[in-house]
Amino acid sequence: MHATQREEQILEALKPSGFITYRALEALLDASPATIRRDLTRLEEHGRIVRVHGGAKLVDEDKDDGRFRLAGTPFDQSITQNLAAKRAIGKAAAQLCEPGEGVMIDGGTTTLQMCPHLAGLDLQVLTNSLHIVNALLPQAGTKILLPSGALFREQNIILAPAGEESMPRFHAPKLFMGAAAVGPQGVMQADVVLVAAERRLIDRAEQVILLVDSTKFHSSSGTIVCELDEIDVIVTDAGIGADMRRSLEAVGVEVRIV
Repeated sequence: MHATQREEQILEALKPSGFITYRALEALLDASPATIRRDLTRLEEHGRIVRVHGGAKLVDEDKDDGRFRLAGTPFDQSITQNLAAKRAIGKAAAQLCEPGEGVMIDGGTTTLQMCPHLAGLDLQVLTNSLHIVNALLPQAGTKILLPSGALFREQNIILAPAGEESMPRFHAPKLFMGAAAVGPQGVMQADVVLVAAERRLIDRAEQVILLVDSTKFHSSSGTIVCELDEIDVIVTDAGIGADMRRSLEAVGVEVRIV
C-alpha cells in the first residue's frame, strides 16, 4: 500500500473519536511499526495530527500561530467561573498538605487556589502549570520542580505527551488535580493530551485528591482519565448531588464538602 493511502486510512480511523492507539493502527494497516511511525511523523509535520503517549490525535484546525491548542475552556475564561467555590476548595485542599512534604499539583483554575495557603509549609511542589509557578515564586521556602515539554499557551501549561522521561525523578505522596467533568464513568478531561499527562501523574501518586466545584458533576462528556475508585479524596462544594455523593462514597472515595 502506498504511503498516501496509509495516511488517508490513518486520518479516517481518527475521525470517530479524534484519537487512535498505536496498537489499533498496527492492526488496521498492513505495515511494519517502523513504517507506521514514519507515516505519523509525516502527518505530524504537515500539521494533520499530534503524536501523544500511546497513539495519535487529530489536530484542532483552530491553531494559535501554528501551535497546537488544547480542547476545553481557556484558562483566562475558566478562572472567573465559580470563583468563590474554587477559592474555598483550594483552601481546604491546602490543609491536607503536611509541612515539608512533596506534592504534585496539576495545572487548573481550582488547583491554583491552593497556592496562597501553602506559604510557610516548605513544600516541594512538582507542577506543570506556569500559573502555579508564578503563584508559588514569592514563597521562599517552597521548592518548585517542572517537567520538560511544550508550552500550551491557552492554559499556560507544560505538557510532554511523548513519555515518562520528561518528568523529574521525584516522589510525591499526594497529587492534587482538577477535571473537566466527573460522572459515574469516571474523571474526564476535554483533551487526550491532558489525559496522557495526568495518567503519568496518577501513576506516581500514593494519594489522588480531586478538586472540583459542583458544576463539574453536571456534565459527563470527555475522555476518561481514571475511574472513580482511583480517587482517594474529592474536595467540592455543597452543590454536589446526593446520588453522586453516594456513588463516590460507595467506591471508597472520601468526599469533603466546603
